[in-house]
Amino acid sequence: MAQLFANIRFIAAAIALAFAVALAAPAQVSAQTNAATSEQQLLNQLKGGGAISGRITIPDAKAANLIHPAGRDWRTFRTVTMNWIGGIAILGMIALPVIFYLWRGTIEIESGRSGRTMVRFNGFERFVHWLTAATFVVLGLTGLNITFGRSLLLPIMGPDAFSAWSEWAKYAHNYLSFGFTIGVVLMFLMWIGQNFPNSADIEWLKQGGGMGKSHKHPPAWKFNAGQKLLYWFVVLGGSAMIITGYLLMFPFYYGMDVSDMEMAQMFHAVIGVLFIALILAHIYIGTLGMEGSFEAMSRGTVDVNWAREHHPLWYEEEMGQGARSGAGSGARTQPAE
Repeated sequence: MAQLFANIRFIAAAIALAFAVALAAPAQVSAQTNAATSEQQLLNQLKGGGAISGRITIPDAKAANLIHPAGRDWRTFRTVTMNWIGGIAILGMIALPVIFYLWRGTIEIESGRSGRTMVRFNGFERFVHWLTAATFVVLGLTGLNITFGRSLLLPIMGPDAFSAWSEWAKYAHNYLSFGFTIGVVLMFLMWIGQNFPNSADIEWLKQGGGMGKSHKHPPAWKFNAGQKLLYWFVVLGGSAMIITGYLLMFPFYYGMDVSDMEMAQMFHAVIGVLFIALILAHIYIGTLGMEGSFEAMSRGTVDVNWAREHHPLWYEEEMGQGARSGAGSGARTQPAE
């Protein structure tokens, strides 16, 4: 009897083992099939450029993003394409004024200085200009550090110094952006009434702004067509820089995802280097390129002959207002110091 029970137990154990193996085999095959299917689905989705996301229980849906293929394109743009765009724009704009200066030289006051000056910009206008200019210079240099710092400065400064510089550059870039914002807004409000295009601008452009060797003086009011173009680029381009910059400073607001942040960074970078290139040309014209121009923003006054040659319509308007005031031209001019 004991032997019979032993045989029964052995047979029962063998049947149970066989049953377990039979159940496990389909499950294993099914698991392998599901794994293969999931892997193929992932590969197909990656080939299509789609992101791979999982399931999470926390509210931040971005945390479910496992693979973001577009990030590779963004990295290539930031480390390769942006270097080419920035290098061509900035180096090209440095080369152009040098070539122009060698060909044309400084544009002098043709009739010489008169010894009398007239007010061009008041103190508040100059303050706004220099606030915007000073903050932009710092923003430009610290922004270029993001694009070119690792390749140009790191080998010279070393890792420790470059890390410290980059940290301070980041703080300066972030906090001085508020001063730049104030400057752009005030500049827009101050000068918008004088920067709408008119017929004189068309003639100014036809004559190339009088920049050639023909010594022609095209008509212009207080701001000529070139200055108006610069004004609108500062206002519109500066606004684009400000908006994208604050989106990068305060990320993922207003429903933005990783792709939106990448797009904001690329737009911010491209507008930034173009902005820097344009301001380099503006600095050249306002200093070495044209005699008497820098005085307008340093002292607030310009020589009467400078005004008559470069902004004749504005000069006549100012003189006419002075005459109508009953004080003659002396109401608008003063002896040069």
